[in-house]
This record gives sequence, structure tokens and C-alpha cells, in this order.
Amino acid sequence: MTRIKSFRTDGPLLYLIATPIGNLQEFSPRALDILTQVDVVAAEDTRNASFLLKNFGIKKELFSLREHNEKEGSKHLVELLKNGKKVAYMSDAGYPGISDPGYLLVNEVIANDIPVSTVSGSSAFLNALVASGLQTNHFFYYGFLSAKDSEAVGEISSIKNLPYTVIFYEAPHRIGRTIKLLFEILGNRRICLARELTKINEEYIRGNLEELVEIDDATIKGEIVLLIEGKKDEVIIDDDKIIERVNYLISLGLTKKDAINVTAEEFSLNKNYVKKLVLF
Repeated sequence: MTRIKSFRTDGPLLYLIATPIGNLQEFSPRALDILTQVDVVAAEDTRNASFLLKNFGIKKELFSLREHNEKEGSKHLVELLKNGKKVAYMSDAGYPGISDPGYLLVNEVIANDIPVSTVSGSSAFLNALVASGLQTNHFFYYGFLSAKDSEAVGEISSIKNLPYTVIFYEAPHRIGRTIKLLFEILGNRRICLARELTKINEEYIRGNLEELVEIDDATIKGEIVLLIEGKKDEVIIDDDKIIERVNYLISLGLTKKDAINVTAEEFSLNKNYVKKLVLF
């Protein structure tokens, strides 16, 4: 067991800095203050990091630490820290280590008994979660699914029985495929698709998988977070109760179509199944 207090030492300290996911005004004064103090800024993409720092009038020595050089790059940064250099690491957007490099760096630094401290900031999946309308008390962050269909099927199947909200990141060119696979494997669950968070085109699309299967992929651009409701306990619903519910909603003034849709949503049923019960 080790116990390390981050700020009660004159020794080396690695800062992990969360960066804006869209709106630059979300970069905290503390993050900017630390970036002005460090000697070296390691970044997933030095071009993006340079643009970000330049926007705030900060000029620093940059070091590229990305997926393909993280192991060796981490050793180099540890040596810099041991030699008295102040070092910060940031990914392109959001938190280092969350579907981005950072894990190997943190473990290399910890292995050398050097403190690690996080500077808080934006997180795409947390932003999306709290505004999704889905359960937030328990959730499971998965990240990106495999680009290979066969592997993605296995990944989705592995979370099928989780009772928690499940969160994915996805690329625009794979969003149609992923929604289709989710519907085929998980059934018709509630879903929230959040895209371009904190940017001018921020959008939340809420509904169920059966509806989103029909959406035009061309209208879904940018950075995407998918949130799926967890598996619910299976409840056997008598067909007579379904018909009774539809008729009750119609008596309240809903059209037959709307009553069918609402009932299907309430009981997590396929709309066509409810429609057949009512019309035949």
C-alpha cells in the first residue's frame, strides 16, 4: 500500500489536464494557471495542443504522447519529472485516459512513486449522461465499440444483461451500423444520442432504438455519445391489459395511433405488436 499527498512535496508531480470538448470557455482558470507554470506539455496531438494553448496566449515546449509511442514516451516523461521538470499531459478533448492515451503514462509515473493529480474539466459522457433522461444513479461506461462487426456483436452481447445505463462513444460513419446492432441484440430499449456537446450544433435525440434505426445517418455528424437504458426485469403483460390500456387512452382523447404508441412505450413493446392486438 502506498499513500502519496499530491501537493505536500517539493518533488515531481504530473498533472493530467482535462481540456474543453467544444466550447473553449470551459477551460478552467486553474488549468490555464497550471499550464503557464509547467515546463513541458505532453499531448495526444501537438498540433491541436498548440492551437489550444495559442488561443490562451500560452507558449510551451510540447511533447507528443499518443497511442503508438505511449510506452516509450511515458518513460521519457518520467525522466523529465525526476530531473525537476514540471510536466502536464492533456488529450485532444475531455479527460486523458478516457478513450484516449494516458493509462500507461499514469502507471509508469505511479511505479516511480511520483504523484499524479487531475485538473478537472469537461467530459463528453458525463455531460451526455446527466442530460439524457436515463438513469444516472448507476451507469456503465464502455467507450468505443470495435470497428469490426463480428467483434462489436460480441461486445454488445456482453453488456446485454446489465441493469445500468450503458454509454458508448461512436464515430459518425459507424453510427447507423451500431444502432442497428444495438436494436438487433438488445431489443427496443430507450436511447439518447448526444452529439457536438457544448458546440453551436449541440443536439440530443431521445427515443427508442426502433425509431433511431430509421434515422437518416447523414443528419448525424460530429462527436457522438450513445446512451442505452439498462435491461429491465421481464414482466409478462396480459394482452387484455394492453388492449384495455389503449382503449383507456383513447377515452382520454388520444387518437388510436397515439394511444398505441404511448402504450408500446409504457410497456416496452413493439408498436406493431400492440397495433395488431387492437386492430384485429
